[in-house]
Amino acid sequence: MDADGLPLVGPGVDLTKVGAIHPKRMLAFLNHFVTHTTRFLNKFSCVCEQKLSDLNTRIQRLEVTMNILEAKLASIPGLENVTVAAPPVPGPTPEAPPTVVQDVPALPAADQPNLPAVEAPPEAPPTMTVSQDPRYIKYFKMINMGVPVGALRQKVLLDGLNPDYLDTPNAPAPQATQDDSDSSFVESSSDEQDEFSD
Repeated sequence: MDADGLPLVGPGVDLTKVGAIHPKRMLAFLNHFVTHTTRFLNKFSCVCEQKLSDLNTRIQRLEVTMNILEAKLASIPGLENVTVAAPPVPGPTPEAPPTVVQDVPALPAADQPNLPAVEAPPEAPPTMTVSQDPRYIKYFKMINMGVPVGALRQKVLLDGLNPDYLDTPNAPAPQATQDDSDSSFVESSSDEQDEFSD
């Protein structure tokens, strides 16, 4: 017997002669286990929710900081011609096998078939791409400086432009409407007034 009056169970005890645990005591053990486990899981859930809430707050602060930074970058005059060269992507460059050029005998002039002359297609006038369009050029410069495209979409919409063109910089630029030219004139005149107001 130990200090509590319970029999000591060891390797020399015949378990067939030991009585069963009282059902009330077994029920008390199970209740304690369930209560303890539930309390632990509730505490763990509260800690996880608190950490997720803190992380959400930090993400919101980061988004606000990014919006402020974008607004400051957009307010700086003269960034239209600034480009940042992207670093080359490191990686293995597989060597191309050398091409073997075989000597092919030329056909005599009499054996060459008479082919109709192919007319060259008329040259199309050079089209301006979206990345060269003055309405979109500032957004592509922000992208080159590392601003994510998703953050610029709302700003492009607010300026009355199509944000889908940010994904296709080499696509032909959309035709400028009268409203766009008027708004660009108003923006340029207001920029000039800001420069002279200093």
